Amino acid sequence: MGVELEQKEIKLIALDMDGTLLNDEMEISPKNRLAIREAQEKGVHVVLSTGRSLLTCRDYAKSLELKSYLITVNGSEIYDGEGNLVERNSLHNDEIAKLIEMTKKHSAKFWAVSTDKVWRENFPENAAEMEWLKFGFNIADDEVRKLVLEELALNKELEISNSSLTNIEINAVGVTKAKALNRVCNELGITMDNVMAMGDSLNDILMITEAGIGVAMGNAQDTVKEAADWITGTNVEDGVAQAIRKWAL
Repeated sequence: MGVELEQKEIKLIALDMDGTLLNDEMEISPKNRLAIREAQEKGVHVVLSTGRSLLTCRDYAKSLELKSYLITVNGSEIYDGEGNLVERNSLHNDEIAKLIEMTKKHSAKFWAVSTDKVWRENFPENAAEMEWLKFGFNIADDEVRKLVLEELALNKELEISNSSLTNIEINAVGVTKAKALNRVCNELGITMDNVMAMGDSLNDILMITEAGIGVAMGNAQDTVKEAADWITGTNVEDGVAQAIRKWAL
């Protein structure tokens, strides 16, 4: 962190949501709202880049009056400013079946995101006929989580990350927020060097390292802080607004 960062022309701000844009009450603070509005007025694209599904992030995007792309489910889906689906990358149904078996084997809590719903702890009978975007384990026990991670690492069809210290998030291999952001940059005719990306968890690391300015939240996991160019305040200290004011306004 001792190296002086050069100021770059920021044309796009990519924001993780949970632990980043949202405070602990799952709200967007007035200071964060104001900074985002000022960035948009300046012509900067503000893109939510989240592990959430469209259903659970769309209202936040509307409340911020965002006019650009939306990256959802860790990059499994990309939507344009009009809400049209630009890209979708699904998990293979064989993999979903294996993951469900693992939850039984390890008595692990789980959730899963299909194209139309977030399923928690219960799973539809016709799961094999549905399209799945993400699977998540929630495991408080460190030893059990380590075992599950070791087992998952043997499967080369999966992209493994997390959005908190106690969960594991699984997408189809190659699906990341960074890859989705690259696609959005191509659509907009800009480069990743024009991007400031902000986050707190492992599913944010690649976009933070590939962005022109990668920002870790003050509450971020240590590995995320080590990967970042700059560390801002926490998600309850308007860290998003602090970073936008320093680097984009």
